[in-house]
Amino acid sequence: MLNSHTAGNPVSFHVPGHKGGTGGNETVLDHADSQNSAYPQWLDMVMKIDVTELASTDDLHDPSGAILEAQLLAAECFGAEETSFLVGGSTSGNIALIIGTCLPGDLVLVQRNVHKSVLNGLQLSGARAVFLAPEMDKKTGIGSIPSLRTIQEGLALYPDAKAVFLTNPNYYGLSVDLRPYAEYIHEAGAVLLVDEAHGAHYGLHPSFPGSALQAGADGVVQSTHKTLSALTMGAMLHMQGERLDRSSVKQALTMIQSSSPSFPILASLDAARAKVGIYGENWFEPGLQAAKRIRDWASDPKAPHPFRLLERELQGEELRLDPLRIVLEDASGCLSGFRLQKELELRGCWPEMADARYVVLIVGARSEEKDADALLAALEEIASVNRLDEPASVIRLDEPADSRRIIAPLSESENSRAEVVSLPVLLRRSKRIPEQEEKVMIKDSAGRLAAERIIPYPPGIPLVYEGERITSETAAHMQRLLEAGARFQGMSEEDRGCIAVRLPSSE
Repeated sequence: MLNSHTAGNPVSFHVPGHKGGTGGNETVLDHADSQNSAYPQWLDMVMKIDVTELASTDDLHDPSGAILEAQLLAAECFGAEETSFLVGGSTSGNIALIIGTCLPGDLVLVQRNVHKSVLNGLQLSGARAVFLAPEMDKKTGIGSIPSLRTIQEGLALYPDAKAVFLTNPNYYGLSVDLRPYAEYIHEAGAVLLVDEAHGAHYGLHPSFPGSALQAGADGVVQSTHKTLSALTMGAMLHMQGERLDRSSVKQALTMIQSSSPSFPILASLDAARAKVGIYGENWFEPGLQAAKRIRDWASDPKAPHPFRLLERELQGEELRLDPLRIVLEDASGCLSGFRLQKELELRGCWPEMADARYVVLIVGARSEEKDADALLAALEEIASVNRLDEPASVIRLDEPADSRRIIAPLSESENSRAEVVSLPVLLRRSKRIPEQEEKVMIKDSAGRLAAERIIPYPPGIPLVYEGERITSETAAHMQRLLEAGARFQGMSEEDRGCIAVRLPSSE
């Protein structure tokens, strides 16, 4: 559709103001330096298809032409009964699922370690959340979704819950089979909503875990831009079955998403689907081979480096690991995950994220052997320069002692910050009142009521919610992340190490 429209050399008397790339970029070109002189050319290529809703295009919020056909093809490709394109990322899909499913006062069971978009959806909907504690891997300290037993306990305590909202897989590429979850939740009369942002490729190759749709989930959000080839902010919301009120969800999308959606993003979603539809499993073979090369290198017991893969530490056999996700740590204990991330960036390799212990690297479906070679060369140089073959207890005098600090695994208690099934919580939309707050050091915050969320980013999962009592375990966990170099969203440099809490008189 876009090719056909632009082939007619249309003369634009409509928005957007760049008029297909002819709206004044010459001025930029005339004043650009040699490094940036290519800027207008490549941007013009995108602008040519950056149109608006016209008689020859379509309307995302009332599709009847190319967008409708593209969504039908996507539903067929990914195994849904109905698919809606998202131009606001999985964030918009998560919010729309909650608003479209829950009315003010309704109950929804939510795993505690969800993305902040889910919490924003709860605030906007007025629904009450019952938070469920995630399962913690004892050796790695990484949380996955709540156990099926926890789900059963939650639904037994709150049988009128409208929905259960889970995140699967997590940022580390760990997931579980959701089929028994879907069966039990449906028997209890609730719907299963899944944030599958990091699993858009699941179910599309025998090496990948099955998708949430294949497991029977009612509403599933996937970030097509994360693990497939769509532009950033390109995502999909898949729906199936009769339990979910699809019309209400789609109505919520019209509230959440722009009335002027990006046609380049929509086109990239269609193209991402087409690549999978045309090439099938073969589309992922280059990436799988590149990931295998990295894993083989990291798993070699004779290799002169201390880097170790996350899967060597996993305890639960039910946990499945995304083969396109490499999670590495320095097993010597010399480099934290944050430090290893910086070392890789200095050598031109940019990881997805890091925590106090691990670095997370995402291998693309079309990544090549040369990409793997670049990473391995960087890791080998890091090991050599930092002398990571030395015992972790040896402190080199030419480095700050803190940089050689041993990073111990997070304990289960540090991550279990709430009861298994919480009381219902209403996340109110309200203005903060500075006169009722004060700043305290995080290390001294135990026992206080938080006046703000603390969100390490990435991955964007809150450690503390506003209005929540801070436990000593949570305070210690946040302090350790700070010392290891974590970045907390919304925390300014002058406030680093502090948290806003409510004054005792206002609790």
